[in-house]
Amino acid sequence: MNRKDFPDKIDQSWTLFLDRDGVLNERIVDDYVRKWEDWVWAEDALTALATLSRVFGKLVVVTNQRGIARGLYSEKDLEAIHKKMLADVKAAGGRIDAVYHCPHDKDAGCECRKPKPGMLLQAAKDHPAIDLKRAILVGDSISDMQAAKAAKVPGVFIGKMHRDLPDNVLTALPDLATFARLFERETPTD
Repeated sequence: MNRKDFPDKIDQSWTLFLDRDGVLNERIVDDYVRKWEDWVWAEDALTALATLSRVFGKLVVVTNQRGIARGLYSEKDLEAIHKKMLADVKAAGGRIDAVYHCPHDKDAGCECRKPKPGMLLQAAKDHPAIDLKRAILVGDSISDMQAAKAAKVPGVFIGKMHRDLPDNVLTALPDLATFARLFERETPTD
């Protein structure tokens, strides 16, 4: 996999959508990040975010958080986690421009829970600079890739490529750091 597999010119007019658990932080198997003490950054994710912040005009997190609907943590708990996440990203020289989350359970029938594209569509509505024709979503689940496809956005899958992935998936990579390294030579230096 190399950079030529991506659209020709990715620059500040592009948006990078990022899933959270399994992409930015280590996924807790069969549980949730309920408080900041549960958070463990994925290896080199902060460095990757700093690189990607120089390439993409917008970085937007889109994350399913069904633990809220299940009563395992609150909106306030999630807000505190995201506040610390954003502070770490900023301290490392990166940025995240917006965070969208779906608090609903699987059977709620909402439009925001991935695999539906609601969070991506809402971000594009809220931020006029976001053009979904100039966007990529990085995620670690099939539902992430399905949400991207529903929004007509190409996906980059974190994990091994397999036949159940939709046809909008550009590639599969081991982690966000590997994705960021594809752009390192393109980032301007001060």
